[in-house]
Amino acid sequence: MREAIKNRYEFVVLFDVENGNPNGDPDAGNMPRIDPESGLGLVTDVCLKRKIRNYVETVKEGEAGYQIYIREDVPLNRSDRKACENLGITETDDKKVTEGLKKLKKNDPDADLKIRDYMCQNFFDIRTFGAVMTTFVKASLNCGQVRGPVQIGFARSIDPIVSQEVTITRVAITTEKDAEDKKTEMGRKSIVPYGLYRAEGYVSANLARKVTGFTEEDLDLLWEAIINMFEHDHSAARGKMAVRELIVFKHSKELGDCPAYKLFDAVEVSRKADVVYPRNYCDYDVKIHGEQIPDSVEVKRMIK
Repeated sequence: MREAIKNRYEFVVLFDVENGNPNGDPDAGNMPRIDPESGLGLVTDVCLKRKIRNYVETVKEGEAGYQIYIREDVPLNRSDRKACENLGITETDDKKVTEGLKKLKKNDPDADLKIRDYMCQNFFDIRTFGAVMTTFVKASLNCGQVRGPVQIGFARSIDPIVSQEVTITRVAITTEKDAEDKKTEMGRKSIVPYGLYRAEGYVSANLARKVTGFTEEDLDLLWEAIINMFEHDHSAARGKMAVRELIVFKHSKELGDCPAYKLFDAVEVSRKADVVYPRNYCDYDVKIHGEQIPDSVEVKRMIK
C-alpha cells in the first residue's frame, strides 16, 4: 500500500474568465455570483471541486483506485453498495442493506474501518475531499462521514465585476404554432466581460495519514487537475476560462511551520496603476513577498 503524504501544504489558485459566466447562481436567474456588499465575483468551492472531479474522471477513466463518488447520473447508494458487497452484503433494498450493516457492526467491530478504507482506496474524490455517505449514516456507522485532507474555499475576484446581460436571437422556433407567427425567438445570457479570481486551499498531511491515505501520487494528480480543470470544460456559457497561477507552499513537517494566513498574505495580486478597466491577465501584477515566508516553507509556482 502506498504511503500517505508527510508534509502539510497550502496553495493559491488564480483563474480568469473572459465573456463568460464562471458560476451561475440559480437563485438569481443563473447570473454570475456576486458579493452584494463589495461587488466582487464569487465562485463556490463546490464548483471548483466539480471541475477537479471531472478532470480526474476524464484522464483516469476506468483505472482502479480513481473512481469518482459524486458524479452525474449515478446514485450515491449504488457506489455505497460496492463497499457492502465487498463485506458480503448483497441486498439491493435500502432497508435490508441498513439492517445488514447494523448486524455486521455487531459481529465485526472493525466494520467501520473496513468500509471507510474500501471507499477511500477506490474513490479518488473521497480520498481527497472526503464525503458524507448516507447509506452508512443511516446504519449509524462512524464511517458515514469522512473528512478529507484537501479543502478549498470560495474563489473571489480581485476587483468588482460587472454582470452583463446580453440579448440573443435564435432562428430555430420551438413549436409549429409559434413558427406561424414569428421567425426568430429572443433569449438572454449573463456574462462577465473579464474577471480574475483567487481561490485558496489546504492539504492536511495529518488527515491524509489518519483517515483517507491521500498519497504523493494523488497530490501530483491534484495539482495537474487544478492546472487543467477548465481545459476540458469549455462551453458557450462559460466563455474563455483558464488557470493562470498555482502557487504551492510546502511545509517541512506534517503539522506545518506557520499559520496558513501568513502564507496567503505573502501573495499579493494587484491591478496595474495605469489600468482602469482590466480586460486581460496582463493587467495585473502577482508578487510573492518571500520575506514574509519562513525559510522552512518551500514555495513553488507550478505554472511557468
